[in-house]
Amino acid sequence: MRLLLIRHGQTPSNVIRALDTGAPGPGLTELGLEQAAALVAALADEPIGALFASNLQRAQLTAAPLADALGLEVAIREGLREIAAGCLELRSDAESLVAYHGVLVEWMRGQHDARLDGGEACADVFARFNAVIEEAEAVAAQLAGEGVAELAPAVAIVSHGAMIRAWCGRHAENLGADFVAARTLANTGIVVLSGSSADGWTVETWEGSRIA
Repeated sequence: MRLLLIRHGQTPSNVIRALDTGAPGPGLTELGLEQAAALVAALADEPIGALFASNLQRAQLTAAPLADALGLEVAIREGLREIAAGCLELRSDAESLVAYHGVLVEWMRGQHDARLDGGEACADVFARFNAVIEEAEAVAAQLAGEGVAELAPAVAIVSHGAMIRAWCGRHAENLGADFVAARTLANTGIVVLSGSSADGWTVETWEGSRIA
């Protein structure tokens, strides 16, 4: 299956670098709305057959222009939400940012006991996201059987920066913690993967750059 993981557009909290992970969360800035609209052209060549977004407002606003252009309904799933910042929620100081992202890197390296005070457990985070991935695979298989596209239909998922990075670093066979730790994912940045939950996932491109 072809899987497109898309970070949401810019929010006011992104501008001030705040760890804003609660629901419903902020909307998009003017730039964020422009970024969301630009996804229509950026993904025009992708045979997208289904579109998912998290339950946070910014993800749904980002998915809306694409849904309108494709004539698709957006499947809203809580499992795609951002990784909770716990005791660091709404903080924007450098120490807090390092601590938050440091836990994600530990997870990617297999240290699953790492956890922020008041934050989520590693197993719970990946379980909720993987449940939606498996649902997306089932939808893609159904669409392929119905012949809704000349090419095998892709599934686009609008989620969040830390969630996408952590999941890819843990699940993509051709990436690792060091690769992801050294890279950010810009607003409306796209990671394209191929594969399946059963056979494994391979990242084809990260924000347009091909991965060997």
